Amino acid sequence: MSGHTATCPNCGAPVNFRWSGAVQTTCEFCHSILVRTDLDLKKVGQVADLPQDSSPIHLGTEGQYQNRPFVVVGRIIYEYEQGGWNEWHVVHNDGTSGWLADAQLEYDLSFWTKPPKPLPPFEKVHRDAVFQWDKQQYRVTSVTRAHYKGVEGELPFEYWDKHDMIFADLRTTTGEFATIDYSENPPLLFMGRPVEFDDLHFKNLREFEGWKQ
Repeated sequence: MSGHTATCPNCGAPVNFRWSGAVQTTCEFCHSILVRTDLDLKKVGQVADLPQDSSPIHLGTEGQYQNRPFVVVGRIIYEYEQGGWNEWHVVHNDGTSGWLADAQLEYDLSFWTKPPKPLPPFEKVHRDAVFQWDKQQYRVTSVTRAHYKGVEGELPFEYWDKHDMIFADLRTTTGEFATIDYSENPPLLFMGRPVEFDDLHFKNLREFEGWKQ
């Protein structure tokens, strides 16, 4: 398998990688979930029909934030008792990747960050709890129990058979944003900032009838 092109082991269709660091992708033809190894691709599951989505963002959408261009290469879809949201996997020109949370017209751009100290267990995380990282105080604004609903495109890790997950969102008084992801053990920390749609300078958005970019 080359760095950017492979063959789907299920249907034989070509699989083209936008990002050389992808670990998991999906076949655009047969919707197989494929995990990348050193030598080939392995089918590990099948993508169910994805729920209808009203976001103008889709795979291949391009954007820019703080003079750093990026392209959307993957998506994880979650649902919870109040609705659902997308986590778009974005990759910058230098190969670094992050996540754009897209929920009810609110957007947060964050990146995996090595915790400066062990993260608290979820039993100790509750609304208004305060934690300090890098001399900043982060206050918990919500703790969400979510369900994995689907996946598409390229991801930096295997992510296709998750069930119930817990996420804690935190913010500082100066606008910084963080999420503790308890779907992994140990949990993962993602840090970034809320962003405005227009500040991302999108191109190649999905168009809807009666709506223009």
